[in-house]
Amino acid sequence: MNLGERSPNILWICTDQQRYDTIAALGYPHLSTPNLDRLVRDGVAFERAYCQAPICTPSRASFLTGMYPSSIHVNRNGNPNFPDFPPLISKRLAEAGYTCGLIGKLHMSSAYGRVERRTDDGYSYWQYSHAPRDDWEHGHDYADWVRSKGADLGELTKDVAGVPAELHQTTWCAEKTIEFIEANQDRPWFASVNIYDPHPPFNPPQSYREQFDPGEVKPPLFRESDLAQQARLAAVDFQSEASRPEDLDIKSPILPQSPAPSYMEPETGGERDARTLIAAYYAMIKLIDDQVGRILEALEKSGQRDNTIVIFTSDHGETLGDHGLIQKGCRFYEGLVRVPLIWSWHGEFAGGLHSKALAELTDIVPTLLEACGLDLPNYLTGKSLLPILRGERSPDHHRDFARSEFIDALDMPAGSVATMYFDGRYKLIVYHNHELGELYDLETDPGEFEDLWDSEAHQGLKLDLLRRSFDASMLTLYRGPERIGPM
Repeated sequence: MNLGERSPNILWICTDQQRYDTIAALGYPHLSTPNLDRLVRDGVAFERAYCQAPICTPSRASFLTGMYPSSIHVNRNGNPNFPDFPPLISKRLAEAGYTCGLIGKLHMSSAYGRVERRTDDGYSYWQYSHAPRDDWEHGHDYADWVRSKGADLGELTKDVAGVPAELHQTTWCAEKTIEFIEANQDRPWFASVNIYDPHPPFNPPQSYREQFDPGEVKPPLFRESDLAQQARLAAVDFQSEASRPEDLDIKSPILPQSPAPSYMEPETGGERDARTLIAAYYAMIKLIDDQVGRILEALEKSGQRDNTIVIFTSDHGETLGDHGLIQKGCRFYEGLVRVPLIWSWHGEFAGGLHSKALAELTDIVPTLLEACGLDLPNYLTGKSLLPILRGERSPDHHRDFARSEFIDALDMPAGSVATMYFDGRYKLIVYHNHELGELYDLETDPGEFEDLWDSEAHQGLKLDLLRRSFDASMLTLYRGPERIGPM
């Protein structure tokens, strides 16, 4: 055991593809999220938190290690395995004496047609569900759970009504998390809870979809000029082609096992417009909020709430019709790279604090290590948020910039390579193998409609941002093991 004086439990809830603008208490009342709102009131919300890749595996590899994807060479979905170095946070905590549990998705290596190969991850409790599909003969704990309830996940996923709430993967994640919490009360524990929603194919339970009227949801960010802009970027990898919000590119590829939702297809009498998609997305988040409430209630009943750090975040966002796009790919719009990040620890962290400071998901690992009294290794890129969480430093500044990367991250023809550098006002994007880029002033243009890349008046600014972005890329690279001598 190598634990500090007070070793908190850690409950880390991570959804998949959830945008920043989906929590009512953070200023987005178009969606009712009372349980997440309670976390916001109890803790600290970082309102400008950015993922380090807008794609699952590189983002998750980054926030579970505290390093950029390019530094650890985990840049793609579909990797054969995860490298031996650096260790995941779960491994570090297990070595320190924590009982570590994985519930849901991990996605450190390919889960295509197989259960992903595990690294030495430190998890002693393992309840695995990469996605709510029944396409593995063995090793899909969620599908086995559905079968134990007398149902067949393969058949349920074909139903236009979606998987019923009581059999949904989100509900299963809550059930298994509660089981883990109740079984571990004698030593510190770490629960990594990875809900698959609100990831495509946007198929919430019928009972939740009925709670949202497409005519009343917030419309996507879209102007006619978006079609020309996306045509300019058409050679850059993305999972959909630009369309007007009333006729989205629903049939674009996700995965062979993840068809577009049948209720949005014309042959079923559905609509292919953005508002129908957004209503389904909100319904999935509503189910998430309900199940987060169940988990928090169980944590409180166990008597462990006051000694548990609770984190809520997501691996990346979703375009959701913004700029004529759905799903994800090599773009860096706010809806794709900006995510929720909420921390709560009763009596230790500030309550009701909203931070406008730039934060990265790489900051999670050093924050947890420091909060647990453990050493921070020199290879970390992340920067601890603990001084802000404890009210010891102003919540207005944490980082000078946030970075994100896309390095051949999807199995798509172009193999696009791009980086984003955001200094809190200006966002610079460079598509390195396409001789293209974008530049936005989010202070005057928060919707990212006015691309300044070719503006004559902004060439000096662009050159300065290019220099800063290049410096950041070089100075944040992993430099190798610690030096032990002069030669």
